[in-house]
Amino acid sequence: MTLELGVVLDPALPPATMAALAQRAEEAGLDMVVTNPGDLDPWTTATWLLGSTKSIPIGVALAPVATPDPRDPEAGYPSVAGRARDSLDLLAGARLITDPSAWTLAPADPSPADLERAAAANLPVVVPASTEAEVDRLARLLIEHRGPRPTGPRRTSSVRAKRLPGIAYDEVPASLAETAVEPGDPAYRTVRSTYLRGGRPGLVLRPTTPPQVADALAFADRHRHLPLGIRSGGHGVSGRSTNNGGLVIDVGGMNTIEVLDTATRRVRIGPGATWKQVAAALDPYGWALGSGDYGGVGVGGLATAGGIGYLSRKHGLTIDHLVAVEMVLADGSIVRADREENPDLFWGVRGAGANLGVVTAFEFEVYEVAEVGSAQLTLVVPDIEEALLRFGEMAAEAPRDTTVFLVTGRPRPEGSVIQLYGLVDSPDPEVIVERLTPFASLGALVQQQVILAHYTDVMNQAHDIGPDGHHGHGEPHARSGLIPGLTSEFARDAAQLLRTGDVYFFQLRTMGGAIADVDPTATAFAHRNAAFQITAMGGGTEALDTAWSLVQPHLEGLYLSFETTRSPERVADAFPPATLTRLRELKQRFDPTNLFRDNFNIDLSEMNR
Repeated sequence: MTLELGVVLDPALPPATMAALAQRAEEAGLDMVVTNPGDLDPWTTATWLLGSTKSIPIGVALAPVATPDPRDPEAGYPSVAGRARDSLDLLAGARLITDPSAWTLAPADPSPADLERAAAANLPVVVPASTEAEVDRLARLLIEHRGPRPTGPRRTSSVRAKRLPGIAYDEVPASLAETAVEPGDPAYRTVRSTYLRGGRPGLVLRPTTPPQVADALAFADRHRHLPLGIRSGGHGVSGRSTNNGGLVIDVGGMNTIEVLDTATRRVRIGPGATWKQVAAALDPYGWALGSGDYGGVGVGGLATAGGIGYLSRKHGLTIDHLVAVEMVLADGSIVRADREENPDLFWGVRGAGANLGVVTAFEFEVYEVAEVGSAQLTLVVPDIEEALLRFGEMAAEAPRDTTVFLVTGRPRPEGSVIQLYGLVDSPDPEVIVERLTPFASLGALVQQQVILAHYTDVMNQAHDIGPDGHHGHGEPHARSGLIPGLTSEFARDAAQLLRTGDVYFFQLRTMGGAIADVDPTATAFAHRNAAFQITAMGGGTEALDTAWSLVQPHLEGLYLSFETTRSPERVADAFPPATLTRLRELKQRFDPTNLFRDNFNIDLSEMNR
């Protein structure tokens, strides 16, 4: 039985004395301060004490608010009182306790035996105190009973009651204790979910330095029985950066962006930065670094998977401009990987990084980009099969400076609505119009926006995550694939997939160009000859798989960032045999115990077959 000990303050004390005693109790390591308001207003008293302290819970005994008598102007209203309580508790960091049954009272000047008897109720024990000497005596009794207070934030009994079995919460490393988030903490709602996926992890660790990442991995290693998610921006379609009941290591706070060398345009970027932030930081220099198509995506996930975006046909994938990484391996070692130091690890990070460690910093050599043409076109087409085929021809034949993505969904009676999102890497309006005009002829143009903009303006269309975090719900269901060309057979089968009605989001990302200039063996992302990347999303796994089977015969590989199925077959689709063999060898060297298993796991058991 762990003794929790606090003080009860007499409401007759001067307000300054009450505040001073509450502060003294907090400094001395006591667990709670309780006051009986007496003639004072309870909310004002609670606010005064909460504002005078930083972390200690404050208890104020309040009688339940009965249904008000409308004839009594002094009567309280339950909804108003409840909202006031919840608001004050939120603002104070979940430190307000208003239920008097949440603590038990011991006599003044208690003996150790008195405390033992009171603690038998398994509740915090509070003792009357009116001087600092009395507070200090209680602190000494507490230390004699349980030793010095452990590091980390104070958590009330009600918060600790929401802890899940199987997690050693009181053994969280000291370096992470202050920022760790448990299910009962007020910050939990801001970290539990990702952009698309709802989650209820048992503990979220938030390191901000490589040594803290190492501490987090050591803690995760002692909890192998639990799922483990690694999160940077929390946007990933795959949803692997949250879970139910497990651990999440959130590196979102490692989000610095630093220019290392203006001559070579080398920049260092933390995994928690978003591509919107990266674009804004590079824009004053006239630089850019292509990412995906949405600025709210975190750097960490995309920059270890590939990076198929609006600038890829002109400049290559995001990973093609990566020159070095700093990362923490499964054993806690902090290493650098580039073409000279740990070159094999550097090869694997560029396409399969989630299996090998946690990247804590990326170094890129970015490129100059002037103003660009950014376009959004909405068209209605009577025949989606014909429109897909024509789009494929136009997109593949377009110059490298032009990249257009197509998005569509379930057909409507009046035809299929397609949205085209394009970028022309040119500041010349005439060139922009020339490049985009063919795409506008795909159907009846019902809406268009074409602007001359900086790349940061394109990325800035993403919403900020905000202090409330992501609020995804449920489980996303997405399938991903790569095709070497958009043939008439593929257009036919993709149109049939859409007509099933089981796919509400279907995207074609145009590849080719500079992506194919890189040797397929140069990085773990090996599908350099793909012409298009395809994503389909549906409401359920079974129906989506049935629809997806229509286009499956046309696929040659997949892009992991948009895939939610983690079966071994999907991993084999993502990496050609020679690439997968080499990745298994790296996995054996850098993560032999398979700590990084809850992603698209490279299974070491296959090495012995």
